[in-house]
Amino acid sequence: MNYRVQPTAQVDESAEIGAGSSVWELAQIREGARLGEGCVVGRGAYVGTGVTMGDNCKLQNYALVYEPAELGDGVFIGPAVVLTNDHNPRSVDPEGKQKRGGDWEAVGVQIADGASIGARSVCVAPVRIGRWSMVAAGAVVTKDVPDFALVVGVPARQIGWVGKVGVRLVERADESGVWECPQTGAVYVEKDGVLDERS
Repeated sequence: MNYRVQPTAQVDESAEIGAGSSVWELAQIREGARLGEGCVVGRGAYVGTGVTMGDNCKLQNYALVYEPAELGDGVFIGPAVVLTNDHNPRSVDPEGKQKRGGDWEAVGVQIADGASIGARSVCVAPVRIGRWSMVAAGAVVTKDVPDFALVVGVPARQIGWVGKVGVRLVERADESGVWECPQTGAVYVEKDGVLDERS
């Protein structure tokens, strides 16, 4: 075994865990889940049936990642984050009979490479969180988040852009639609509400 699982964690035998990954105390990884290389699953975190995670993802303590979520490479999921999976959650049907797995259609959250989801935020499926974007702590995401976007609040709304190091970008005074990372100097260009790195 080329990964580490603490004795109190529950990892289904059908789950795939990539080399160099760590699964900490009381975490649960369900049937058919696939974790890439170098992932960290914190204490008490939950990874649902068939969830896929890329390489170098971090799920902090007590994060709940319900199926059919898909996480790209380098995704950060903060403490107590919830990725939901049901449009219309109900415990029972209209006749009062308890709903089972086949009685509803699961919808998932997709999180692209490098994105970060802040502590105690909730992503209400189905939504796509763009690459290198950042969801602030406590936000409730109810619609798609563009690449490099910084979103905050309930419901989450975009208030700016972030670069690959996670620092808020500053618009250049001399060039409209051109943004710069104050930490690295990396330059990004905005066109029609879409931000990308300057080539």
